[in-house]
Amino acid sequence: MKIALIMENSQAAKNAVVEASLRKVAEPLGHTVRNYGMYGAGDEAQLTYVQNGILAAILLNSGAADFVVTGCGTGEGAMLALNSFPGVICGHVATPLDAYTFAQINDGNAISIPYALGFGWGGDLNLEYIFEKLFSEPFGGGYPKERAVPEQRNKRILDDVRAAAFRPLSDILNSLDRSLVLGAIAGERFDTYFFSDCVKPEAAAMVAGLKQME
Repeated sequence: MKIALIMENSQAAKNAVVEASLRKVAEPLGHTVRNYGMYGAGDEAQLTYVQNGILAAILLNSGAADFVVTGCGTGEGAMLALNSFPGVICGHVATPLDAYTFAQINDGNAISIPYALGFGWGGDLNLEYIFEKLFSEPFGGGYPKERAVPEQRNKRILDDVRAAAFRPLSDILNSLDRSLVLGAIAGERFDTYFFSDCVKPEAAAMVAGLKQME
């Protein structure tokens, strides 16, 4: 699994802590972690939580990432932003239990973590435990296990509803403020990671076209 880490500007100073916890858990399980930033509060490329949603949608819909770990101060804004786009199902995850039940019941492809609210002594340990429970089992196995079949059925229904509710991502991006979209893909490592990991040529072409407008 290709896991993308995306931080927004208010919590960028925690990037190294989040990345270390994520890598510690994910890499021994065979997953690849791509840190898309922000890497620090002083980064030239600043991401708002809204831009986290744009970036996450581009990564997930292109196959450049299979899963996104993001967040903001409360985790709520980033979650709402990600869920505004097709192909993204983002859960608000503050505890290891949240992580496990989201993965097993909702079978989503992104989480939003509160990096300020309640993030105190032991915050790094909570992150580590979140990632341990998140990736402990294949997604969509159900919880409790006897509820797996109806939960999987409900997930398929949700996927159908969302497919009917959204326009194509390219249409959405072209209708948004150009500077907002370009800012979301302006990170210093975006080109390196995205164009090597993207598995859909049409998505790579779309992003290349967007970047030519800079």
